[in-house]
Amino acid sequence: MNNLKKKTFFTIFSIISLFACFFTIIFNVQTYRREYYGILNNLTRMRNILIEEKNPFDEDIRKLSNNEIYNRKVMDYEVYTFILNRNNDIMLKISHSDNTVNDDILNEAYKIINKNNENKIKVGCLYIRSYAYNFNYGNFLTIVNIKNTRNNLIINLLISIFLVLVLEILIYFISKKITDWITEPVVESFNREKEFIANASHELKTPLAVMMASIDSIDVNKKNEKWLNNLKSESDRMNNLITRLLDLSKSENFLNKENISENDLSMIVEKRALTFESLAFEKNVKIETNIEEKINFMCNKESIDEVVSILIDNAISHSIDNSSIKINLSKNTKEIKLEVINEGEAINPDDYEKIFERFYRSDKSHNRKGNRYGLGLAIAKNIVEGHDGKISAFSKDGYTTFKVLFKI
Repeated sequence: MNNLKKKTFFTIFSIISLFACFFTIIFNVQTYRREYYGILNNLTRMRNILIEEKNPFDEDIRKLSNNEIYNRKVMDYEVYTFILNRNNDIMLKISHSDNTVNDDILNEAYKIINKNNENKIKVGCLYIRSYAYNFNYGNFLTIVNIKNTRNNLIINLLISIFLVLVLEILIYFISKKITDWITEPVVESFNREKEFIANASHELKTPLAVMMASIDSIDVNKKNEKWLNNLKSESDRMNNLITRLLDLSKSENFLNKENISENDLSMIVEKRALTFESLAFEKNVKIETNIEEKINFMCNKESIDEVVSILIDNAISHSIDNSSIKINLSKNTKEIKLEVINEGEAINPDDYEKIFERFYRSDKSHNRKGNRYGLGLAIAKNIVEGHDGKISAFSKDGYTTFKVLFKI
């Protein structure tokens, strides 16, 4: 259920966030393009006037003070034109705005003239450049001061990023509300199912106990021995199933923090491994342990003991003859890692997640051998997640590994 809510929330949050980012990007791109082509158009327009309408070498330079080039005003940007002779010396400085040609502009003009030897229009990246220019070798140089444009674009970008971050917080809460609304019917159904399993198990427990006691009290003879054995066998199976259902219900409601205390996890795993050695010996399986000592962990001791038991029992049941089960327990600065590895039939990659579902068994024939009901791994997962941990499984090169990670 938690996975369903997480996936639903992530999907909704991602979709809304992508739309918010998309419109923010579109806004900034359009603003950038408008400024870029505005600067480029001014440079091109001045170029056309200078080349097509006026040629500085066909008339006296002094006459330019009264012509269209000198008097042409550009309101949107600071635009400056420098008339050059054939040696690229500046013959005339013209400002097409109310600003004078200051030393910064003049120094920039000399830099451009000295580093260019061919005709060139350059605007560049508006977020980092201060000047754009149109250089015509031996004729003219037009410079546009784009410092204000650069600053405005950067401010717009920063404001957009800030608004997106604020909007992400709003989207987070909206996504949670939508997720709760969408998953509410599923959550209610799931909770009713859990409640039914718990209640049914409790209700069946008492009559089953009476039945088993009654069976034990019946005198056995040749006529009824067969039937009594069958009744006892099936009663034991039902009792085992009900017990597992109660364990499942308990693990799904793992909220009792009163029983959480600091325990020696190394000792818990070591003792449980020793307990299963006799069962492993009967199955022609050997248990090998590699357990780091003195790993302390805040946990419910009985529940963690149950997880270790489930994983070892599962490994023994699915191991091939004359193989070994490796139980590794280690700790680093961030987490505690428990691994139970056995050699046997591989788990289908499609079942890596499904095997932790209730009543799921990879054996589709639902073989009754071993009194297994597909509940053990579901119980283990609930307990691990109740301790803020993660459990996973995978198969590789004939070995199957169950891995449990607990945050420190």
